[in-house]
Amino acid sequence: MTNGPQETGRDETMRSVVELAQELVRQPSRGGADDYGPVLGVLEDWLTARKVPHRRLHDNVGALVGLLVEVAGDRPGLWWTLDACVDTAPYGDTTRWSFHPTSAQVRDGWLLGRGAADSKLAAAMYCHIAADLAARPHDFGGGLAVLLDVDEHTGNFGGARAYLADPQAVRPAGVIIGYPGMDEVVVGGRGLWRATIGVHAQSGHSGSSRTVTSAITRATHLVGLLNAAKLPGPDSTSGFPLGPKLTVTAFHGGEGFSVTPDRVDINVDVRTTPTFDTYDAETLVRTAVAELDAALPAPVPTQVAEVAAWPAFRLEEDEQPAAALLSTARAAGLDVRAKTAGPSNIGNLLAGHGIPATAGFGVPYEGLHGIDERASLAELPDVYAIHQKAVADLLSQS
Repeated sequence: MTNGPQETGRDETMRSVVELAQELVRQPSRGGADDYGPVLGVLEDWLTARKVPHRRLHDNVGALVGLLVEVAGDRPGLWWTLDACVDTAPYGDTTRWSFHPTSAQVRDGWLLGRGAADSKLAAAMYCHIAADLAARPHDFGGGLAVLLDVDEHTGNFGGARAYLADPQAVRPAGVIIGYPGMDEVVVGGRGLWRATIGVHAQSGHSGSSRTVTSAITRATHLVGLLNAAKLPGPDSTSGFPLGPKLTVTAFHGGEGFSVTPDRVDINVDVRTTPTFDTYDAETLVRTAVAELDAALPAPVPTQVAEVAAWPAFRLEEDEQPAAALLSTARAAGLDVRAKTAGPSNIGNLLAGHGIPATAGFGVPYEGLHGIDERASLAELPDVYAIHQKAVADLLSQS
């Protein structure tokens, strides 16, 4: 039996999605390491050939940080955004890979290479959804934006920040972030408060007869205070399933053997919740610092410098865009659960701007950020159809 027109069209779309994803994987785009022009050029050529409106995004110093696709309907209404990064994690030790990180081969039903899972396949999928809508603007109101970020794996989220700061861009009613994984839709995440701490002391010779409390000794004492700090557990009344967490993530200071150092720098990462927010995190750290300076005085007070602060967020399952994605996936027979994640994501950045977001519904994967990254293609038709239907449902509300 031959395929009917609908099946043939679907198969052609899937082939096109995979081909575009392969072209993207072939372009090295490691965050903070590679030139992003070539990978964005692949997308620009594809979008231009299909007359899909798009433009480059730059940060406040002019660096290229993303590509923004904008498809407007013929009627007024809400705008929604699909977001996928096209920069990637580093390769790591390439001698441990069983294929080259830019292979882009399809083998045994898997797309191979760095970025295949996170998130070049999603980027290709979202471009096709946008192209489909661009061909029929009379069918919907409002609009769809596709944000293709190339400053995500650096942790800067430069594309998202440029999008939010762009006076020409329509503010979206919600964002769907195209991270991989088919079992969950991430509807929330802990926030974060990050700071660097400068711990000072008087320098001296390690062999001196005079006892000197070095910055390493003081910093070690501070780490002990931070690790001993009492953090609350999850608060069942808030509906948020995770508790806060504090981690000392870096400790730098000293050189050689003969000098007791006069400064050590510490990085502290605190994951926050609705009932233990960034104010509470900063208060906890500054209290420990004050205790250190009282117990082990130094010529210069210990300095705390905030690096980043994002709020925790969580959508209810009946809030958009979570409702559209979850209901469409479940209607397709998938057992998909809503998840509040421990790590933060762009959803936290968006939450700080009052924009609801979901993340983490895509194809199954292996080796994300690790060796032999790959994305499964067997589930691609279902994942594509669910995103396409969710977007249609959102636009129908406009």
